[in-house]
Amino acid sequence: MGFIGWVVLGLIAGGIAKAIVPGDRKPTGCLATIVLGVVGAVVGGWIGSRVFHVGIDRFWSLSTWGLAVLGSVILLFIWGLVTGHRK
Repeated sequence: MGFIGWVVLGLIAGGIAKAIVPGDRKPTGCLATIVLGVVGAVVGGWIGSRVFHVGIDRFWSLSTWGLAVLGSVILLFIWGLVTGHRK
């Protein structure tokens, strides 16, 4: 998957994660959402390769999107705990 694929995956996965995780609903910029999604995709890919023996390798794969969103949700939850933005 190329750079543009990671950016698109990050933007969509970050947006889905922000919609799933309850808590602070302050609007975040597009760049922050992309970074959240891309880092979450990396985290999800690492978890997927260690636990499920599935990686993030194809853009149009359901496992790629599921792992990216899962990683983004985990990352957003941890970020909320660290910064104290969760209620």
